[in-house]
Amino acid sequence: MVSTVSIGLAFIVALIVSTIIIFVITKLFGQSEGIITAIIAALAGTVIYTIVLYLLGNGFIAAFIAGIIWLVALQFLYAIGWIKALLIAVIVWIVTSLISPFLPTLAGPI
Repeated sequence: MVSTVSIGLAFIVALIVSTIIIFVITKLFGQSEGIITAIIAALAGTVIYTIVLYLLGNGFIAAFIAGIIWLVALQFLYAIGWIKALLIAVIVWIVTSLISPFLPTLAGPI
């Protein structure tokens, strides 16, 4: 049985890893927002995906809808357009996919 402490610790580590990925990638795209915005983006992605997947189930349509909602969240948090939000999201997804076998990342787009 997994303890609440280990779940909490895993979540915190995953949040840190996901936040760093988002922070670095948004900086590479010239965004000036700080680490707090990256934390909010990581949490927003997890909350969005969790809610949408809970409501619609696992599948391509649910992931697509959650991805669009996360793009809107990125646009709002970073004051960017659709194309830049999409580029950031795709690169975050690629980097997260490469890193997640070695380090935990949050559920969702990251």
